[in-house]
Amino acid sequence: MSTPPKRSPLSRRLTAAAAGLLTVGALGAAMPAAAQDAPSGAPGAHGDRGERHGRTVDLQVLAINDFHGNLEPPTGSSGRVTHQHPDGTTEQIDAGGAEYLATSLREARKGNPYSVTVAPGDIVGASPLLSGLFHDEPTIEAMNALGMDVVGVGNHEFDEGAAELRRLQEGGCHPEDGCYDEGRTFGGADFPILAANVVDEKTGKPLMAPYTVKKMKGVKVGFIGVTLEGTPNIVSAEGVKGLKFLDEAETIDKYTEELRRKGVNAVIALVHEGGTPASSAYNADCGEDGGRLSGPIVDIAKRTNAGVDALITGHTHQPYVCSIPDPRGEDRLVTSAASFGRLFTELNMEYDRRTRDIVRASVQGANRVVHRNQEKAADLTSLIDYWKGLAAPVAGRPIGWISEDITADRTRPESPLGDLIADAQLAHARGLDPEADLALMNPGGIRADLVYAASGAEGDGVVTYAEGFTVQPFSNTVNLTTLTGEQLLKVLREQVSGANEASPKILQVSSGLTYTLDLTRSGADRIVADSVRLNGEPIDPSASYRVAVNSFLAGGGDGFPTLAQGTDPLVGGDDLAALQDYLTAGSSASAPIGAPAADRITVIR
Repeated sequence: MSTPPKRSPLSRRLTAAAAGLLTVGALGAAMPAAAQDAPSGAPGAHGDRGERHGRTVDLQVLAINDFHGNLEPPTGSSGRVTHQHPDGTTEQIDAGGAEYLATSLREARKGNPYSVTVAPGDIVGASPLLSGLFHDEPTIEAMNALGMDVVGVGNHEFDEGAAELRRLQEGGCHPEDGCYDEGRTFGGADFPILAANVVDEKTGKPLMAPYTVKKMKGVKVGFIGVTLEGTPNIVSAEGVKGLKFLDEAETIDKYTEELRRKGVNAVIALVHEGGTPASSAYNADCGEDGGRLSGPIVDIAKRTNAGVDALITGHTHQPYVCSIPDPRGEDRLVTSAASFGRLFTELNMEYDRRTRDIVRASVQGANRVVHRNQEKAADLTSLIDYWKGLAAPVAGRPIGWISEDITADRTRPESPLGDLIADAQLAHARGLDPEADLALMNPGGIRADLVYAASGAEGDGVVTYAEGFTVQPFSNTVNLTTLTGEQLLKVLREQVSGANEASPKILQVSSGLTYTLDLTRSGADRIVADSVRLNGEPIDPSASYRVAVNSFLAGGGDGFPTLAQGTDPLVGGDDLAALQDYLTAGSSASAPIGAPAADRITVIR
């Protein structure tokens, strides 16, 4: 195998550069209508709370999830949420940005002396350049500033491995890239990062603290943090080396009982696993017993100890506040606030001082929009400006020109941006081996749209290095492998079967590869085998094909084990560099690139 010199992601980047609607349990009381969709800080958005009601006090929990280092307002569809009006019509609302998120959370806390701010994972990882270039130190500092109290791990907290996760918790300079400003040392997270179901393979002990207890003037609430058991399937093998990931519900049950033995009866689980609601609107109705919510979190919620008072979830980047019965059949809220800091979830409930528990019937929840028509938090603006200054020599360099938005539209199996990236990787692969036949790109590796409107001073249509980084931030390499036609067909079937049957992962394909995806069928049969063509010719099961994939897929990631069985491997260059080279060579200010037609996969519904 040909391998490039080992360099840190930052070193590679610098080298290249030098070149809602309220949903509650059946017994919960509804919030005032004026509060449901009001911008944070607007009249009626948050009433004064914190009152005592005899032996109970009001408790507030605020939550975000899947922030992914989006310190600046995310662009394109990544920076909007869908609001559904009572008449069924919808509108898109611009939302997100750490400066606005800090303001929203601070406004929400006013009048709430018993308030906790939490997040169930993926606060870092797959981040835009402003954070990713510096190994997400800027995001940890932003979370400290906006008052984060507890974070559970997600799969992306393992992108750079366990040692780097510990550094984000404890602080210190990066072991390869050092400190980024003379005399300034990264201090780490002021909040605990929990990983109850991530254990050392040899010792069985949790990698990080499994839970924490938040104490507020006699009020004690336990928080348990878990990530999805399937994390090893969606993270590079090196990132989870030596670790074992346990069942989510069983782990939560174990520590719920441990907390109870310590006299902590109020328990909230931070679960980095999620679901998909029937509607994409942030204030959509989940239906009776969460019947309009699907995905792994439904089963987890139904199995998780009834002593847990709410499940705050993430991973799917979807918004929902649903009521799902616990093992006793009692209603319990399960929530998620979409992603990228566009929403936050507000939970309000009563804490009983005598029973030291949350009054389940009192729990209310709603997703709130992080509107951009409010004041920015000045301290977050200063923090962002500091890191922008350090990133500026890299961030603003033009790498290409586009004539329109090129989107990673996840409402359909194939996207224009997915096609563009696959074409770029095939071009890169043919520079390594002229016999390269095709490229496949995992949709989860595409993190944002390429947006025509300028994000800074570069001008409309200009793609900057920072924008390219936001699209592909993982520092993967473009690898070549040889598959038989039979193996290639098996890879395509793995998109909709095996580990991916419940939630299909449709690979983005390079120009020349076409096939039909029949969604009326089930399992692997959804790939119509005799429709698969390469440059118009049927795939020959006994022939050999040279296939380009990123290094994550080459290791069998995302539920594609057959890709790891290829032969004659060849490791190429950085995937972002491949995209950069493709855009630079194929576009100019006078001849920008348009969006591919996204017509390589024919879908039957």
